[in-house]
Amino acid sequence: MILVHFRWLLIALLISGSTALAEDANSPDPTPPGTLEATPLPPLANPNDPSLPARELFGRKTKPFAGPAHAIGGYADGCLEGGIELPITGPAWQVMRLSRNRNWGHPKLVAFLESFASRAKSVWSGLLVGDMAQPRGGPMLTGHSSHQIGLDVDIWFKPMPNHVLSREEREFDSAVNMVAPDRLGVDTAVWTPARTALLHVAAEDPAVSRIFVNAAIKKQMCKEAGLDHAWLAKVRPWFGHAEHFHVRLNCPPDSPECKPQPPVEPGDGCGHELDYWFSGSVLHHEPPPEEPGKPKPGLTLAKLPHSCRRVVMAP
Repeated sequence: MILVHFRWLLIALLISGSTALAEDANSPDPTPPGTLEATPLPPLANPNDPSLPARELFGRKTKPFAGPAHAIGGYADGCLEGGIELPITGPAWQVMRLSRNRNWGHPKLVAFLESFASRAKSVWSGLLVGDMAQPRGGPMLTGHSSHQIGLDVDIWFKPMPNHVLSREEREFDSAVNMVAPDRLGVDTAVWTPARTALLHVAAEDPAVSRIFVNAAIKKQMCKEAGLDHAWLAKVRPWFGHAEHFHVRLNCPPDSPECKPQPPVEPGDGCGHELDYWFSGSVLHHEPPPEEPGKPKPGLTLAKLPHSCRRVVMAP
């Protein structure tokens, strides 16, 4: 039994590219309400402490590291040089949860979002953009294990309304869960095929490496895709992702230190590969409760590429 479970777990990791390269399975809801009165974090007593989690350093940087754009390291263990900010309101997108200051990315990611939002107008009213990266990338204080090199973005399944959102709406409006309570399929009261069409537009972009969604959503998209299934190879099931989809771009040519993901597995991922995600222990996966007083240790700077020390320690 243990060997069987291990075999299925190994298949799941290959499907998704690896746990560290996808969303953190134990992350909290990626769209909790924000705040209108964000307060700066207090200065660190000893920022050079080698045991200090790198998230404490990167989480205090409110401006990017100037210079040429480079994605450095891996999606879950890296940083960002020369990041730029996605404008909070565009012709076909609006940024949510502004208090997080996570609407930064490699210029390739910003260009992708601007292009994707425009190309998707035929099937979608506009994008509600969630977390991208911090100004200098790196580990975040809350919510993700990836999103560290400016090539990841969360986009809500909820369509953009036909007005410019107020600060209050951006901080407190809720995303919509697309998955039915039994987790075996989508909630037909809220799901529409337009969402499959939306992800089809994203997946056609050659810059896109992966799109992570809930397994129930992947299953529904397999039903709705029609005869053209090739693009579904990029759409991978992962824990959570019931309210948003996570787009990940390939390493750009200007970033020699960027660690790429392996190519997607052959096939559309709509066959027996999905069975694992609907087995009992996986279907009802819940993060283990944290032991009081014992938070998870975070990555230290020593675990990140050497260049990240220069990026985060610069004024």
